Formats: sequence, C-alpha cells, structure tokens
Amino acid sequence: MTTRKTLALNPEAASAAEAPALKKKGRGWEISDKRLDALHEQARELRRHSSEAHKALAAKFTAADLGRYTFKRFAVVGSAIVDFNCHNLGLALAIDEEGQNDALAKRRDKSLESVGIKVMRIAATDILEDIDAVLKQLTQVMRDRIEERKAAARAHKAANPKQTYSRPKSGDKPQGDAQRPPRKY
Repeated sequence: MTTRKTLALNPEAASAAEAPALKKKGRGWEISDKRLDALHEQARELRRHSSEAHKALAAKFTAADLGRYTFKRFAVVGSAIVDFNCHNLGLALAIDEEGQNDALAKRRDKSLESVGIKVMRIAATDILEDIDAVLKQLTQVMRDRIEERKAAARAHKAANPKQTYSRPKSGDKPQGDAQRPPRKY
C-alpha cells in the first residue's frame, strides 16, 4: 500500500488570518507549471483511491441528469483540489473526512470564495447515512446559486446597456473557414 501525500500549512502562513489572494490570469492562476502538474497528479491519485463517501456521491451524480451543471471529481481549481466542482455554477463541494486539517480547509475555502467560487461543506458520515437529504440540500444550494448568477447577469446588463453579446442564429451563415466549400480529396 502506498502512503498518501497530504498538504500541510507553512507555519508562517498558518498564523496569517487572511487567505492569500488568487490572481485569475493564465494557466493555473499564476501557478508554476511544475506545481500545477503536481496538483493534477495528486488529483489523479485521489480519483484512483476515493473514499466510500466520494464513490457514493459520484455514483449519484453519474446517474442524475443535471443538464449543463455537471460535477467533476477531485478538480484542480487554482492552487486547490476540491472534491467536486461545478464550473458552470462556480460551486465546489468539500467532503469533510475525519482527521483532515481544518485550518487548511478553511484557508482553501476563503481563497476560493475570494474569486467567486462558493464552497459547500458536507460531512462524509451524512453522505453515507442519508444521501437523499444531502442531495436535497445540494439541489437547493444549486437553485440558489443559479438565481444569484441570473441576478448578477441582470444587474450587469442594466449597468452596461450599450454592451451587447450577439450569437449567430441558426439561419445565419457561419464565419471564417466554415464558409469555404468542403475539400475534395
């Protein structure tokens, strides 16, 4: 059996009450490629060796038809690995296992919330004991998040009336290379 690598807080960073600011620029939010590759490898290992709570919730997500709101297991978001992430909603699920570092989890949550990602914490025992109640709570959080996003879009549109976003209609001709006739080989 292999030993699992765990993240630990730097003692100097642990004393700071504020979460570090994340800059949303470029690949990995200004994280070095080496660090980002290590995070992806760690997420891959976590997917391979999931806990029973993760497996149960992942099975429910797979069976459910959530439309465009899909959850990815052990996703790398910024410099954090979240248990489940819905990119379209800006919603991350964190499953609280026994023996995890709460200071690290709170710091990660603050960092994610500073860039607009809402974090929902769920106890692993709740998933294993009453998954239907957890899914009902998650559904309500998703509905609230959809409404928040719609309200923000309406407020943005009201604040910027001259800004338009036009999408080609189904009857319009496609742009660019798609106008060329197909090649004959």
